[in-house]
Amino acid sequence: MASLRKLHARLVVLGLERDGPSMLNMLSSCTPSTCDLEYACLVFERVEHQSYFIWNTVIRTSAEGSKPEDAIGFYKRMKQRGVQPDNYTFPFALKACSRLEEIAEGRKMHGDIVKMGLSSNVFVQNALIHMYAANKKIGNARQLFDEMPERDLVSWNCLISGYSQNGCLRDVLALFQEMQSQNVLADEITMGKVILACTHLGEWGIARLVVEYIEKNSVKLDMFLCNTLIDMYGRCGCVDDAYKVFVEMSKRNNVSWNAMITACAKAGDIAAARKLFDEMPERDLVSWTAMIAGYSQASEFSEALALFRQMLIENIKPDEITLVSVLSACAHLGALNIGRWIHNYIHQNRVKSDVFLGNALVDMYCKCGSIDMAIDVFYNMPQKDVLSWNSIILGLAVNGRASDALQLFPEMIRVGVQPSDVTFIGILLACSHEGLVDQGYGYFEQMMNVYHLSPQMKHYGCMVDLLSRSGRLDEAYKFILKMPFDPDPVLWRTLLSACAVHGDVELAEITTKRLLVLEPSNSDNYVLLANVYARTGRWTDAMRIREKMKGSNLKKTPGCSSIEVNGVGYREQILVCNKE
Repeated sequence: MASLRKLHARLVVLGLERDGPSMLNMLSSCTPSTCDLEYACLVFERVEHQSYFIWNTVIRTSAEGSKPEDAIGFYKRMKQRGVQPDNYTFPFALKACSRLEEIAEGRKMHGDIVKMGLSSNVFVQNALIHMYAANKKIGNARQLFDEMPERDLVSWNCLISGYSQNGCLRDVLALFQEMQSQNVLADEITMGKVILACTHLGEWGIARLVVEYIEKNSVKLDMFLCNTLIDMYGRCGCVDDAYKVFVEMSKRNNVSWNAMITACAKAGDIAAARKLFDEMPERDLVSWTAMIAGYSQASEFSEALALFRQMLIENIKPDEITLVSVLSACAHLGALNIGRWIHNYIHQNRVKSDVFLGNALVDMYCKCGSIDMAIDVFYNMPQKDVLSWNSIILGLAVNGRASDALQLFPEMIRVGVQPSDVTFIGILLACSHEGLVDQGYGYFEQMMNVYHLSPQMKHYGCMVDLLSRSGRLDEAYKFILKMPFDPDPVLWRTLLSACAVHGDVELAEITTKRLLVLEPSNSDNYVLLANVYARTGRWTDAMRIREKMKGSNLKKTPGCSSIEVNGVGYREQILVCNKE
């Protein structure tokens, strides 16, 4: 800016401040990052003979600067002063319309282009395609593309980028295929968008073919394409391929590092992710969020909270995405105090509270046993999705508020939220805790016949638990035998636990036989059967099972408990010593 003013002052001293060529040279040196556009515009107004070149220079500088609306204003004034726009004017003016999403002004310029006979100019047409795509008029962009008498690579890339920006990912792949059929050689811009489309569509087979195309045609690997490849490889679990791209990059930015951290964390290699995190030249919010999310996904919840504390110490402000992962860690650890602190932080710092953050708060309060706070958060959420309803229904069911959970179900239907299979797990759990066998059967039938959801293992498990808690063990056994798929060990163990409570020795023995086929080394099955024998006074059989456990070198799984002290969670294992 200082250099611009010095240059202008020199021109004033030389008497050239109104001279077109001299002012053109000065204005041409302006860039949006180095130039005060308002000052440049004042200088422009003093030029006596404003040529095409000067107008185009000012329009270009404005379109690329912080006030692209000025470019549209200059375009209008250019026409008012009788200076006819040319094929260099329109790409800059249309760029301003793209940035501002000014479709009305863009259509007017399109009309001017037709009147001036520039409809066949490939550069102008490319700018129009980009403008329509940026304004979400992808149909108009495609029509222009199809009507072009001549296309270049930029034409194809403009439409491919437009499809990508508008979420038309299948069209991205189809247009790339059309490019190949017409022998148009793609570049790094094309391939970046195509790989991105494959990634979001989960089309890993096509992605492999695209990578082969890149290698075969020696497509330049710029930073965007490399970052896109790392992300793609990470999402499909090919961490070694992602790392190969990463280490071969001549230059990396934070996106590169963050994509590689996420790839390692997703693959379960949390140590490699942390090593990359520690080696980063400079971390941003995404880096911290990716690492915290990685710890949460790897069930290393204490590490997630420790890193969150370190993040705050380094004065990095978390956003709603970060806090969702931290709240998940709090929920699993039962760290209610930290969860409450985060809730207060959200209010005090006006963190954007979207439906995901609201759901995370509801889930955290439910899992920490603070059900009243969960209800308060739920009813104060401006938007709710099916996960919101599922979280509160499940939370109420497992926190002794089964009747409240059941009352929420008709309310959920009334507001137009379609229940999912998880909803019915919560409903069936509530019926189980209340002993509502007939209602449980009714909801189980509704799930299939009204909402057309196929019951999964957990739904059958809830029904077996419901029947077992109600003492209807034979009915539970018959229910298991009628299942359309083989029951898992958890389901059989639910029935065996009920046999221990109700002292049904015969059914316990039948159930144990089934369990030992599925889990011959699980000591819990032997312990439950021994408890059944002990409960019914069959001490000899109970001792026989205990001796069998010793002979098989099976040990009872120790229990554990967790407590929170000053916001830090501790887990304590309970060891039981048997005296010989």
